[in-house]
Amino acid sequence: MEVILLENIRNLGKVGEVVKVRDGYGRNFLLKTGKALRADEENKAIFKKKKEEINRKNTEQKKNAKKIFDKIRGKKLNFKKEAKENGELFASIKPKEISLYFQEKFKETIHPSQIDLKKEIKTAGSYPINVNLHSEVIAELHVVVEKKEDK
Repeated sequence: MEVILLENIRNLGKVGEVVKVRDGYGRNFLLKTGKALRADEENKAIFKKKKEEINRKNTEQKKNAKKIFDKIRGKKLNFKKEAKENGELFASIKPKEISLYFQEKFKETIHPSQIDLKKEIKTAGSYPINVNLHSEVIAELHVVVEKKEDK
C-alpha cells in the first residue's frame, strides 16, 4: 500500500513523501490516526492544496516538543519503590507510571507510547530512557529507582 505522510514519522519518512507500507500498518495505524492518506490521484491533489497548512502544523508541533524538551532535559526521574532485600522491585516501573510522573512534576502530558524503555525496570538502580516528543526531538533521561525504606 502506498500512502502520503501527513507528518514526519521516524524510520519511515517526512511530510509529503509517498512511501510504501504494509497494508495492516497503513490501514490500522497510519490512516486510522490521521498520519497519512492513501496515495491516489485525488488525495495527491488534496495534499498539494493543504501542504502549507500541514507543514505549519508540523512546525508548531515541533516547537511545542522543543519547549517540553527544554523543560525536562537533563532531569532525573526519581522513584522510591518497595523492593525485596536483593533490590528486586515487587512491581516493575512501566511507561504509564513514568507518564504520570511527568504530569505531576512537570505539568506536561507525555503519553506512555512516547516513552521508550531501553530495558525493563525491575530492580533498584539507574536506567536510561528515551522520550519521543516529536520525530525530530528525542529526550534522553535517566530513571533512578531507590528502595523505599521501612519505618
